[in-house]
Amino acid sequence: MISGTTSLIAHLGVPTDSFRAPLIYNPWFESRGIDARVVPMGCEIEDYPAFLPLLFKLRNISGALVTMPHKVTTVDLLDEASPAVRIAGSCNAVRRDARGRLVGDMFDGEGFVRGMLRKGCNAAGRRALVVGSGGVGSGIAAALAQAGLSEIGLYDSRGSVAEQLAERLKRHCPEIGIQTGSHDPAGWDIVVNATPLGMNPEDPMPVDVSRIDPSAFVGEVVMKQAETPFLAAARGRGCLTQIGADMLFEQIPAYLEFFGFPAATSDELRSVSKLKY
Repeated sequence: MISGTTSLIAHLGVPTDSFRAPLIYNPWFESRGIDARVVPMGCEIEDYPAFLPLLFKLRNISGALVTMPHKVTTVDLLDEASPAVRIAGSCNAVRRDARGRLVGDMFDGEGFVRGMLRKGCNAAGRRALVVGSGGVGSGIAAALAQAGLSEIGLYDSRGSVAEQLAERLKRHCPEIGIQTGSHDPAGWDIVVNATPLGMNPEDPMPVDVSRIDPSAFVGEVVMKQAETPFLAAARGRGCLTQIGADMLFEQIPAYLEFFGFPAATSDELRSVSKLKY
């Protein structure tokens, strides 16, 4: 139930029909008796730079979840950015501090790495290919690098975007080998689809699945369905896989702390969630 005392968390992005976060946050708030709700807000790209500062003029705004296509644009709208935001060049969480400043952080990568660890896959000393260097891809790349990868491959159809991410990683994680320009998954221990490919039935595969090593860990960020054709094909090759929703469940505890709400575990969130995959 929403009332005049309800604190709002905006869920910003387009299109909103693929949003799954309200199905997790809102049942948890209700179960804890917390007067707060996550509300999807479909802000268009051209309106976003003006809209975000205005949103935080609201008295009852607790924060914002930021998703595609606004994560990169958000960085330049912040007054203060976390180290994760500076490395990734993208932001998926914004709050207003006591002085009214906009403070941003990035939790996509942390959620992805936590999900891997729950499945017994440690990134330390391994080689990872991340396809997609936008907001979510850059966050995952940064977190994997900080988790101790020996080498990372970055690919984006917009080559300059991948190169810019590579430069940021070189500055902050100079010990890691970095490759760009190829999305051939052969030989990589970890393969991540951090693109929107898989949201629509007619989408092509993000990589040639037949080239993925059966021993590789394969992860996805698309959450429109439980298992994308890409993950199904990788699982068919014998790969250990991670669905997009796993990343979401694992990062929400960090979001809640950032916004000042009580702590939760991913298992507690799953127990009350309306998202049943």
